[in-house]
Amino acid sequence: MKMLSTKATCNSHGQDSSYFLGWEAYEKNPFDETSNPNGIIQMGLAENQLSFDLLESWLTKNPDAASFKRDGKSIFRELALFQDYHGLPAFKKALVEFMAEIRGNKVTFEANNIVLTAGATSANETLMFCLAEAGDAFLLPTPYYPGFDRDLKWRTGVEIVPIHCTSSNGFQVTQPALEQAYKEAESRNLRVKGVLVTNPSNPLGTTMTRNELDLVFDFITSKGIHLISDEIYSGTVFGSPGFVSAMEVLKERSNEEEEVWKRVHIVYSLSKDLGLPGFRVGAIYSNDEMVVAAATKMSSFGLVSSQTQYLLSAMLSDKKFTRTYISENQKRLKQRQKMLVSGLEKAGIKCLESNAGLFCWVDMRHLLESDTFESELKLWKKIVYEVGLNISPGSSCHCTEPGWFRVCFANMSQSTLKLAIRRLKSFVQELRSVSTANVSTTTTNIHDNKFSKNIKKNIFTKWVFRQSVQDQANRKLHYER
Repeated sequence: MKMLSTKATCNSHGQDSSYFLGWEAYEKNPFDETSNPNGIIQMGLAENQLSFDLLESWLTKNPDAASFKRDGKSIFRELALFQDYHGLPAFKKALVEFMAEIRGNKVTFEANNIVLTAGATSANETLMFCLAEAGDAFLLPTPYYPGFDRDLKWRTGVEIVPIHCTSSNGFQVTQPALEQAYKEAESRNLRVKGVLVTNPSNPLGTTMTRNELDLVFDFITSKGIHLISDEIYSGTVFGSPGFVSAMEVLKERSNEEEEVWKRVHIVYSLSKDLGLPGFRVGAIYSNDEMVVAAATKMSSFGLVSSQTQYLLSAMLSDKKFTRTYISENQKRLKQRQKMLVSGLEKAGIKCLESNAGLFCWVDMRHLLESDTFESELKLWKKIVYEVGLNISPGSSCHCTEPGWFRVCFANMSQSTLKLAIRRLKSFVQELRSVSTANVSTTTTNIHDNKFSKNIKKNIFTKWVFRQSVQDQANRKLHYER
């Protein structure tokens, strides 16, 4: 008799993606400035650790919020008891006001239209359950966040059909790409229920142009389908052009029929803008009462704790703090992004021009041995295991062009980022010297096997390989200076 369910034993979670395999390599050999200076530096995790001091300063100045007190009196028992899954009214009010502030107060949000979830992961999956049946499809522009293969598909049975975008126009969405994705879904007998965009983009680090947004709105209107706009990076925009929310476009297109208003949904989270992924605070915003009602019922499987809601309602209600935090955090992100971009340029590596996010979309196509995804993964393995940097290959993001990588910059100290840049620069220099040596070898017709071995040995003089006895299937490689 079969003891476990198909879901428990299937391999559709996506955990075998190179995106997650890089994390596993890091966890086995994590860099630490003191205890493991030769370990792998985590550059595959989009966390914002640049403004913790601002949050900690606020907590110091507001001890009642952190110790669950109101007017100096403990409300621990009140918060410890069962809470309705609709969420604390004070927190929902503070959250929608914070969302509006991030968007320059160009749009406002109704607290009754928001559903609290345990992070954006839960929010996106819940929307899939609300809007689609197993076997239906959502169209997503590429490259997209690798976790969507898990979040949108694994438990829901929904399919993802890519909207193929290319570097020729900075990976922007085009009308032909939208139509081609729709036709692809039809050819697979998939019913298209909507389009999901991430704005600002993960992994590109760019905001969608108004032209792109209008194209998408015209498309979902003509097809009679939904739009999910994942806007969890909306507070990280540090440069021009500015961020335009889907709700802002919807407001300006006020002549749209009511059904279109009901088919546009926003996903938000405090994981990126406030740097609080461990607090598990996400949200769905929808103008459709039925979606809000259904999502609220489903949220009982992933609630935000009352203690978390109380603390953050106090923090986000402090308008002086939120105003200062948003401005200073964006300034720090801009400085850190500039540091990575300039450092990579000195190593001969360019990035897609970006204005948001916690990462850069890095072009390493010139470092590939051939224009193939096999070559991309080969280069990625060298960078992870030999150089000691966990970055995310473009193929894990479903990019159509080999050689692009997502590199995060906000989840480490400035000194660690400098070290990471030095490591990569040294690696590129080694590749160039080897390439020069190979050209010289070909020119002079030297095919001596012993000479070839010496060349290969010289490539890796800075890197030492140690095979793990416990797990010979996964080599654990340590970078040594």
